Amino acid sequence: MPESADPQRLRLLSYNIQSGLSTRTYSQYLTRSWKHVVPVPSRMVNLDGIARVLKGYDIVALQEVDAGSLRSGFVNQAKYLADYAGFAHVFGQSNRKIGVISQHCNAMLSRIAPDAITEHKLPGLIPGRGVLEVRFGNGPDALHVLILHMALGRRGRLRQIEFLAEQVRSYRHVILMGDLNCRSDSPEMAVLLDKARLRESAPGLYTFPSWQPNRQLDHILVSPSITVERVEVLGYTYSDHLPIAMDVCLPPTVCLAPVTVVRPLPSRVPAATVATVQPLSKS
Repeated sequence: MPESADPQRLRLLSYNIQSGLSTRTYSQYLTRSWKHVVPVPSRMVNLDGIARVLKGYDIVALQEVDAGSLRSGFVNQAKYLADYAGFAHVFGQSNRKIGVISQHCNAMLSRIAPDAITEHKLPGLIPGRGVLEVRFGNGPDALHVLILHMALGRRGRLRQIEFLAEQVRSYRHVILMGDLNCRSDSPEMAVLLDKARLRESAPGLYTFPSWQPNRQLDHILVSPSITVERVEVLGYTYSDHLPIAMDVCLPPTVCLAPVTVVRPLPSRVPAATVATVQPLSKS
């Protein structure tokens, strides 16, 4: 469970989990491509390790989660992680289904009950990307958390940014988390921060590739009303991305439901031995 009992403080984590795979080199995208379509035991070992990472956070944004297809052994990975990390609330947004082989989704795990959940389809030439919008509280001081995985191409990202800005610019308190597929100093990030009225507190914390990170593709952006106390990239290589974590303090006008305490299920597999990289932090 998170250490803080202060209702205005939240521990956030965003993680592209690569459907539970653990890529260690660029060549493995080719040599281990078969793992993207068939179940393998190592996937469950990695999921168990990811669940241990998630236990220390209040709200978790996940990308590249499998909703229960052949490649995951028909395991709903978001539900599995919620059960084994002790989260009471789990919500998934299926975006791209390839028969019974794979089912990509965004997901949110939360210890706090939300008041509303909205699924948005992101614009793009290739369908299959979306935004999961979760509202905590009601009225103008509600907290809006958005979870997304943006397009690979710049033109597609710019279209999606226009859509996002239209959704959030009227909100006072926003947290946007996900794999944005662009760097902090990219033109599209500048457009997003400006038009959506958000800020990035720690640019330059690299999250990709996990085995030798040199790019920040994963981000947590917040409204100016939200105080950022710490940002950290965690050195767990359970995926081809590293998770990014942030501790924030909400303004006193934001009222959240109390934390729902749930005991995590005991691990089904032994603790995995996974190589890590040196974590980076800014506080």
